[in-house]
Amino acid sequence: MTRIPRVDTYLDAEEKDLIEAFENSDAPVASLLTPRRRREIEAMARATINDARAKISLRVPQGDLTRLKSRAMQEGVPYQTLINSLIHKYVAG
Repeated sequence: MTRIPRVDTYLDAEEKDLIEAFENSDAPVASLLTPRRRREIEAMARATINDARAKISLRVPQGDLTRLKSRAMQEGVPYQTLINSLIHKYVAG
């Protein structure tokens, strides 16, 4: 089961109108995610899948979380996977 992030809760009227116009458009959607970048992200995710997991709670500004979820949607990955990827890249150097 794939969950769709609920970012619309944090959008203003102009942003909602823009999303509605985009979703109602017949224009083809081009992904910014190249096959190479997708492989990199998948490799990072696989590298962390088998690790023991620790549950954390983190408070972040609403705007940052909204932009993070938007970026994850652009990348074609769940936002928590993107967060894991960013943490892994940072600590791995």
